[in-house]
Amino acid sequence: RRSFPKISGEIQLNGLDGPVDIFRDDYGIPHIYASTSHDLFFAQGYVHAQDRFWQMDFWRHIGSGRLSEMFGESQVDTDKFLRTMGWARVVEEELDGFDPVSTSILQDYAEGVNAYLADHQGSALSLEYAVLKLLNPDYQPEPWQPLHSLTWAKAMAWDLGGNMTFEIERANLLKTLSPEQVNEIVPPYPADHPIIVPTPNVSAGNGLEIIEALSLDLAPLFKSISNQAIGLEALLGPRGAGIGSNSWAISGELTNTGEPLLANDTHLGVQMPSIWYEIGLHCAPQGERCPYNVTGYSFAGDPGVVIGHNDRIAWGLTNVGPDVQDLYIERINPDNPNQYEVNGEWVDMELINETVQVAGGDPVELTVRYTRHGPIISETYGSLEGFTETAGIELPPRYAIALRWTALEETQTFPAIWQMNQAGNWDEFRQAARMFDVPSQNFLYADVDGNIGYQTPGKIPIRANGDGTLPVPGWTDEYEWQGYIPFEELPFAYNPPQGYIVTANNAVIGSEYPYLIATTWAYGYRAQSIVDMIEGAPGPIDIPYIQGMQGDNRDLNAETLVPILMALPLNDTLLENARGVLQGWDYQADMDSAPAALFEVFWKHLLAATFFDDLPKESWPGGGSRWFEVMRNLVEEPDSAWWDDQTTNQVVETRDDIFLQAFLAAVDEMERDWGEDPAKWAWGDVHTVTFRNLTLGESGVGPIEALFNRGPYRTSGGESIVNATGWEADQSYEVNWLPSQRMIVDLSNINNSLSIHTTGQSGHAFHTHYVDMVDLWRNILYHPMLWERGDVEANAAGHLRLVP
Repeated sequence: RRSFPKISGEIQLNGLDGPVDIFRDDYGIPHIYASTSHDLFFAQGYVHAQDRFWQMDFWRHIGSGRLSEMFGESQVDTDKFLRTMGWARVVEEELDGFDPVSTSILQDYAEGVNAYLADHQGSALSLEYAVLKLLNPDYQPEPWQPLHSLTWAKAMAWDLGGNMTFEIERANLLKTLSPEQVNEIVPPYPADHPIIVPTPNVSAGNGLEIIEALSLDLAPLFKSISNQAIGLEALLGPRGAGIGSNSWAISGELTNTGEPLLANDTHLGVQMPSIWYEIGLHCAPQGERCPYNVTGYSFAGDPGVVIGHNDRIAWGLTNVGPDVQDLYIERINPDNPNQYEVNGEWVDMELINETVQVAGGDPVELTVRYTRHGPIISETYGSLEGFTETAGIELPPRYAIALRWTALEETQTFPAIWQMNQAGNWDEFRQAARMFDVPSQNFLYADVDGNIGYQTPGKIPIRANGDGTLPVPGWTDEYEWQGYIPFEELPFAYNPPQGYIVTANNAVIGSEYPYLIATTWAYGYRAQSIVDMIEGAPGPIDIPYIQGMQGDNRDLNAETLVPILMALPLNDTLLENARGVLQGWDYQADMDSAPAALFEVFWKHLLAATFFDDLPKESWPGGGSRWFEVMRNLVEEPDSAWWDDQTTNQVVETRDDIFLQAFLAAVDEMERDWGEDPAKWAWGDVHTVTFRNLTLGESGVGPIEALFNRGPYRTSGGESIVNATGWEADQSYEVNWLPSQRMIVDLSNINNSLSIHTTGQSGHAFHTHYVDMVDLWRNILYHPMLWERGDVEANAAGHLRLVP
């Protein structure tokens, strides 16, 4: 309890301009009232440190590639990869280019964090430090710096942006599959699913020539890169098409109030504590000296509000998923590993020496090599067996792979957020979005004047050749980037005629758009469900209806597959009895649903029976919208070669054979694990979420994990469902990514808005607010999103006053 924050009374602090009032509600959500911008962000830093400093400390060590300083030798390889990408080096360059206001915000915030650190050390900061002292007795947190706030944007860009892993997967698949087969398991976006901006508001631009890239056998280099990326997934959560979000804005033409409603739920990896921290930032009085009056979701470690509303506008985010990462194959000089070829000449790489400090061990020296494209991220310069024959080109014996990625260039992501916090109309909002470079997000907008809007922001490259789906030669200018899509020609929409805008990581634009944003999207299943619910609303849409939308568990995959399964002859009474639970199912994957449990287990076995014999293990299907679409196409071809089980030499299986095989395996599994009475099966028993501390909660030491982890909790929903509790069909039914928050903003009465996130405000194990939101979250319930000061004070569970 030593680390629990003081939430009432008075604290004297050096550095304040004047008194600051902090009111916390029953969920520990603080609303800060200050007379200057300096004091407002100072207090935000102080409050974040009160509740979440361990999380902040951990995140800044990820961003700077310094995990080994905390956790020792086990993190050296991860640090080496992070240092190679050089997020902290890029951020230092960004800081030099910031305007004075942005620089001041970061410094003010850091002062507040450090004011808290001045009076709190060790277990008074967080229980984790008491445990860490057993492993690393010399560790002491350093003062907070502006750089520490900005590196988190790079970590989020890694989590949400680019397609490096997809490039690697596609190149590896082409070793064993034909291009036609690869296209069958990486199908195009379905023509019957929604597009965010069907007729984008852009002027004519230059077309992008897409050419077929070389198929290259780079397995040794790809393996080393993939292993390093997997190490980051353990810290940041899973990546992929499933990671995304839902948002929709509905104009007053369709609502019960005559004014817009905006909804947003962001899908991110399971974390403990929550990745989000709710907060209100209020200037009192609001004016030129202090222009902020905003509430919503922040990241602990960063000033401002990332998602939320002010007194004029509301906004939400979902991931665009543009292709902003390219892998370049660099020819390395056989006589000098620090030179690479550019247009027929050897050029010196830029060399940067790094030292990784290791708790309890000796420092590790590292030399990072940069080409014109970016850092060399492969660990080997050795020859690649079979490469020349596969590529059909005479090549020298040494190669390496460099990563070009927009996040490794200077960006203005957080200044964009701070401008957005102040925006009062659509033009000001777009002006802020113009600066938001990475990770590119679908920005959804609504305002109190009745307008709704959408904007794609971000640096999205224009390629001279290639479509970004495969690694390309780096020794020639043939595949260079030619700049970025001009902001004026990025897709946007404003008060569209249909009266709503839906984003769910689905395709932003169609084939008529003159630039390449991405070749792969989420396949539009969540978007389709959302559009269906808006267009099928029984009357004017209100907040309870939107709550139902955010909790919708409709599985469109089941709508495709269950009718086929129901039509198959079984000739077995026990199997027919089990299949009977699917009769009349409404396709809702509810927590207590027996048919949902049976179907999702069947889906896991169907994917395994269909594809495990054809694909390398690293490409086994995990489910999700891509595989929904693959199977939707494949079931129309009952005799496709994909159905044939390669392990049975004498028999050629058809679709119906594999369906029966998968169903039998599913029934056996359910009876073995959950009893022989199908009526008692429940999806929530199978599909659970455990919130794990991403550091000590993964230690492998049971008593330590029990201190910090919570769960399992029963959940509803699933992959590519609006209530997006994702799971990997090739691993387990356990939730690995989820709606990390839900927000509904009523633009007719901002006081009427609702929100929730996954665990709770506090990062302190055993604190009241450590897991007090979990049951609300999993049951699609909310707390009031307090706004007016009178309501904030009337609902205050604590009033802390910071004074100079």
